[in-house]
This record gives sequence, C-alpha cells and structure tokens, in this order.
Amino acid sequence: MSPSTTNVGALALAAVAQAVAFLLLAPVLRGLVRKAKAAFQIREGPRLLQPFFDLVKLLGKERMRSTTASWVFAAGPRVYFASMVAATALVPAAVAFAPLEAAGGVLLLVALLALGRFALATAALDTGSPFGGMGASREMTVGALAEPALMLALFTAGLSAGSLNLGELVRRSAERGVSIHPSAVLAAAALFIVLLAEGGRVPVDNPATHLELTMIHEAMVLEYSGADLALVEWGSAVKELLFLTLLAGLFLPIGVATSLAPTALAVGLAAFAAKVLALAFLVVLVESTNAKLRFFRVPELMAVALGLGFLALAMRFF
Repeated sequence: MSPSTTNVGALALAAVAQAVAFLLLAPVLRGLVRKAKAAFQIREGPRLLQPFFDLVKLLGKERMRSTTASWVFAAGPRVYFASMVAATALVPAAVAFAPLEAAGGVLLLVALLALGRFALATAALDTGSPFGGMGASREMTVGALAEPALMLALFTAGLSAGSLNLGELVRRSAERGVSIHPSAVLAAAALFIVLLAEGGRVPVDNPATHLELTMIHEAMVLEYSGADLALVEWGSAVKELLFLTLLAGLFLPIGVATSLAPTALAVGLAAFAAKVLALAFLVVLVESTNAKLRFFRVPELMAVALGLGFLALAMRFF
C-alpha cells in the first residue's frame, strides 16, 4: 500500500490520528524521562503521568498577560504548538509512511521547526522583559548553530536514499536495515547532539533549572501562564518525541512496518516504542553523567555536531 493510492480523506484521518498519538505520548515520554533521571539520583521522583496533570492544571488556569504585550505575544504559543503538531504528519513513526509526506520532506520539516522557534522567540521579545530577550537571543543562537547540523544529517540520509522525502527515506532504510557505514554513524551522532540542543537538554540547557541567568528555553516563557504556558510545554514535549522518532526511523529502522497488515502494525508499534525508549534512556544517561555547559561553550558542542554532519555528507558523497 502506498500513500499515492490512498484518498485524501484517509490521509487526513491518518494525519489527525498520528498527531493525536504524538500529543498523548509526548507527556508520557517526558514523565518516563523524569522518572529515569530520578532513579539515577536515587530518589523517587514525580508520578509518571505528572506532565499530564500539569497540563490539565495549566489549561484550567487564567491567562496573565503584560499590559505592554501585543498580539505577537498571544500568537507565539499557538504558532509554536501548531508548527510542532503539523510536523508530526511529516515524520513516519511505526509505519514506513508519513500521512502528509507528499506535502513536503526534509526542507518543510526544518522550516516548521524554524517557524516554531521564531514565533516563540519574537513573542518573548514582545513584552520587553530582560529575561525574555536574553532567552530569545540564546535560543536563536543555539538554533542557528543546530539547524545546519540537522540539515547536514538529514541530507546525508537523503543522499543515500536518493530522495528528501521522509517517507521514502524510512522505506529505503527499512529495506537496507541498520547501516554501520561511517557516514550513517556520524550523521546519527550529529542528529543526537541536535536533539539535545533542540530539546533543551543537558549539556546545552537544563529543563529543571530555576536560575534565570542560566536559562534558555525557560527564560523565554517566564511571562506565560495558564493555557499559553500549557501550549508551550506541550509543544516542547512533542518536539522532543519528534526528534526521537526521526532518529529512530532514519538510523534504527528495525521492525518498522512496511504494510498495514495487523501483524506488521503490531510489530511496528512494539519496535517503535522500544526504540524511542532506548533513545530516551540514552538522553537520560547523557544528562545524568554530564554537567550543563557554560553558554559560551555551547557553540563548541554545536561545532562538533556540524563537523560530524560535514564529514558524514562528504563520506556519503564521495
């Protein structure tokens, strides 16, 4: 079965179903990561579904907005959340097809991620808050360094598959199996570093920090409350799951379903869950064994990701 033979209604339904699945799974994954980090620190940690409870609580609270804020501040969380949800329809998960893969590939995915970042950064600047401006400046700096590395890693996978369509990339990867070619290993390493940066994880950022001078993502959202903050936090959780899915699909295509047969779907779902959990555990391991870098050393880490991406692309090209 190919997406080209599927009618528009079925594709739209599949896109909605995948978006809902990501929205439900993303907070669960965040809860698992917090539980695992707590276990590394020999403490109990929060409840597994605590992120869900936090979102429900925030959605029920009143929004508080600065009197100096304009429509840009109000639109920021909505554009950020919508861009992350839209990106879920472009990335194959348990099945080697993406619902809206025909709408665009690698370039559209990167554009949606950049749109969300830009919307949140401009919203942080809108109130004139010094911490919002600092966080926005740092976020755009990290994004400007991470985006080229992300594109190089994705272009390396695209060059090996002969396409920039993400569905086609995953299907070709599934046909070849896990590759130990040096270019694939280097591209996967570059994408993992980008995952840490885009997800606001240690050593780039610390999602649990409350020290304003060390914040990046958290500094941008200090002015938000209620449903606005819920949209930002939910979108960030979806973004993390999106990067884990991308990394698993392109470089660990084990068990991905190439048909819609019930058995293949069951195997694909189980394999997807196992791969995402394994990669999430790797993120926890990195966070638990490293300290947060000073911000002026973050470009050095991103330079490593960029260098790995360049080497991967050069090896694949030549």
